[in-house]
Amino acid sequence: MTTSLKRLDQNSLDSFDLSLVGSRVRSIRQSVGYSIEDLAETCGLTSAEIVAIEEGLEGDMGQLRRIAQALQVSVADLTDGQ
Repeated sequence: MTTSLKRLDQNSLDSFDLSLVGSRVRSIRQSVGYSIEDLAETCGLTSAEIVAIEEGLEGDMGQLRRIAQALQVSVADLTDGQ
């Protein structure tokens, strides 16, 4: 399934599988050598927010944009083409 740019501009991740998004965030974070604390500090979120996102419990597009910027990837890289 392809995600439109219009969908990426919305603040909701409702149409995404949050557990898959969380797995991608964790995988990319680990591949660049960031701890949860490193990523939290770099993107301005709390460690608890990063953990919740990686566990697929919560998240919004604003947080995902901040994480993507901190990891120097696109939001589409984090949503894994969903």
